[in-house]
Amino acid sequence: MPVSRRNFLRGVGATGGAGAMFGAMGALGLAPAAVAAPTAAFTPPRPSDFTLTGRSARNVLVLGAGIAGLTTAYELGKAGYRVTLLEGRARPGGRNWTVRGGDTETDLKGETQRVRFAEGQYMNAGPARIPQHHVTMDYCRELGVPLEPFVNQNADALLYYTGDTALSNQAVTHRAAKADVYGYVSELLSKATDAGALDGELSAEDKEALTEFLRDFGDLGNSTGDPAAAGLYLGGSGRRGFDVEPAAGLQSGTVSPAPGLHDVIASGIGREFSFEFGWDQAVMMFQPVGGMDRIAYALERAVGPNRIRYGSTVTGIRTTPAGADVDYTDAAGVPRTATADFVVNTIPPHIAARIPHNLGPAVTTALQTPVPSPTGKIGLEYTRRWWEDDLRIYGGITNTDLDLAHVWYPSSGFHSDRGVVVGYYNYGQDALDYAALPHSARRQRAVVNGARIHGDVYGRDIASSFSVSWSATRFSEAGWVGWDDQEGPAYRTLLAPQGNVYFAGDHLSHAIAWQHGAMTSARATVTALHQRVMSA
Repeated sequence: MPVSRRNFLRGVGATGGAGAMFGAMGALGLAPAAVAAPTAAFTPPRPSDFTLTGRSARNVLVLGAGIAGLTTAYELGKAGYRVTLLEGRARPGGRNWTVRGGDTETDLKGETQRVRFAEGQYMNAGPARIPQHHVTMDYCRELGVPLEPFVNQNADALLYYTGDTALSNQAVTHRAAKADVYGYVSELLSKATDAGALDGELSAEDKEALTEFLRDFGDLGNSTGDPAAAGLYLGGSGRRGFDVEPAAGLQSGTVSPAPGLHDVIASGIGREFSFEFGWDQAVMMFQPVGGMDRIAYALERAVGPNRIRYGSTVTGIRTTPAGADVDYTDAAGVPRTATADFVVNTIPPHIAARIPHNLGPAVTTALQTPVPSPTGKIGLEYTRRWWEDDLRIYGGITNTDLDLAHVWYPSSGFHSDRGVVVGYYNYGQDALDYAALPHSARRQRAVVNGARIHGDVYGRDIASSFSVSWSATRFSEAGWVGWDDQEGPAYRTLLAPQGNVYFAGDHLSHAIAWQHGAMTSARATVTALHQRVMSA
C-alpha cells in the first residue's frame, strides 16, 4: 500500500497496539500527546479512543459475573463497549461470596442450608482479605467501597500441633513460639560463630556485627549482665508473654518460662512462620466493611445490573467469521443463543472444558490441564465473643495440623454481643473429608476438634452455623485451580484469543486464588481485545 499517515498509523496499531498508535498520533499532531501516551501499566479503554479514529465500540459477551467477568465488563464499558454478562448464579461475585442471614444454598449433593446468622453477622465464604499492594485496593477506592483492617497476624492467636513432643497437643501463642524459635536459632548461630565455624565466611567485623544482631533478634544474654548467660536464650523477657502480667505498684510481672531447646526444635512449632513472610500474606491486610461482596455489588452497580442475565447456564460456545455465538439456558429454563463480536470466557477452566465449543482440541486440553483445588470453610456464630472475653484474642488466625487447618477470629465487631468464627479453613484431602459429610456432621467435627485447642468453651453459645465445600458448589466446583507449568503450551493457549473468544480469570495470572489475579487477568484481556479492535 502507498505510504500515508493513515496506512502508517494502521501499521503502528497492528504491531504495537492502540497505545502505540495513539503515541504516533500525538507525535504527528493528530491527538494531544498527554492523551496519547499511557502513563500507567494499564490504561482502560476510553470513548476518545473511538472518536479519534472513527471506529466504533463492539458487542462483547462475558461468560461469568465473578470478579474477572465484572472487571472485564466494567473496563470495557468505560469506552462504550456494549457488554452483556451471562451468569449462572443469582448474584454477582462468583467465589466472592458473603453469606448472611436469610440466604439459602443448595450444593451439588442436593443438600440445602438456610443461613440463620443474626443481623449484621456474616462469613466470607471465599476471599476474605486484601493485601495492601493488590489492585483490589485500587478498585475499592475507585468504586467507593469502605475498607477496614483485617488482622492477618496476631501475636496472641494460637498454634496447635499434634505429636509426641513436650509441646505437642497444647495451644501455644504465636508470641511465645516466635520468641522461643528465634531465640534458640539465634543461640545456636551465635555459638557457631564463637566457635569459628563461620571464619571462612565472615571477617572479624562481620562476626561482631552478626553477634550483635543475634543478641537483639533472639533476646540473648550479654556480657554486661550475667557472664554465664552471654549468648544464651533464657526466655527471660516479656517477648514470649507473662503468666502474671505487669501491673501497678510492685507488680513487675512474671514471665512465662521457656521450654528447652530440644523441645522447641523437636516440636516443629515454627513451621508456619515462613507463611506470613509471603508477598501476599504480610501485614497490613484489609477487608471491605460489611463483607467482601461489597466489591462485587459495587462492580455490579458500575456495570449496570441490567447488563447481567442471572440464572443463565452456558451450554455452547462457537467462534464464527463474524464474531461468536453462545448457547445458554436462561433463568426460566428456556434455551437461547446470544451473538456478539467477541466473547470473554471467565468460567472456571475445569467447568469450561465440559462446554461444547468449536475452538479445537488444544483448547479443551488446555482447559483440562489445571487441577481443581478443594477447599472449605465453616462459620460458627457465637452469642458470646469468648475469644475476646477470655483469651484477649482480637482478630487473627490460629494455625493447626488438625483437619481444621486454620481458625479465623473476626476482625470487626469488637466487644459486640455476637461474632462469627471461621471454625475451619482447610483444603486438599481435609476439605474433601469434610465435603463428604452432611452439614450437621461438619459442624460437630469442627467443634470437637476446635475444643482440642480452646477447651469446652468452643462448643458453648453457638447460635448457628453455615459450611461451604467449594468442590460441591455449583458453578465453581473448586476453591481455585493449580498449574504445574505456567510457561507451557496449555497455559499459553488460554492467554491467546481463540478466534473471537478470549479467556480471563485468576487462573490466568500469577496471583491464583486472589481477586487481584482475576482483576489483572481481566485487564490484560481488555487491553488485548481493545488493541485488536483499534487495529482492525
